Amino acid sequence: MKNENVSTHEKGDYGESQAIEYLISKGYLIICRNFRCSRGEIDCIAKDPDGMITFVEVKSSNGSSFGNPAFWITPAKQKTMARIAQVYLVEHRLTGLPCRFDVITIYNGKIDHLKNAFLVK
Repeated sequence: MKNENVSTHEKGDYGESQAIEYLISKGYLIICRNFRCSRGEIDCIAKDPDGMITFVEVKSSNGSSFGNPAFWITPAKQKTMARIAQVYLVEHRLTGLPCRFDVITIYNGKIDHLKNAFLVK
């Protein structure tokens, strides 16, 4: 996506679509995209090829001055993701099942998948 007149929201959607395609190509089953609750949103919820529930945050950048998007997942964002994940697990009666938090970054067109990107305390 090279058009500079595209909104930040549209760029984010495009990055998420790229991440979804990547996950599918790696054998993931997409359960939900953009899960929202009162606490916020998780970009993607998927099952990895081994069946583990994976909560995925997608960050993309075209090389702007803000640096590598892998560093944008702050401790506060991690806690928010954990709270949203808990809501999802409770709503879908999946509490007690193993799950993990992954981050997919798209930086200058390169996709990196950070599995178990962070642990929630």
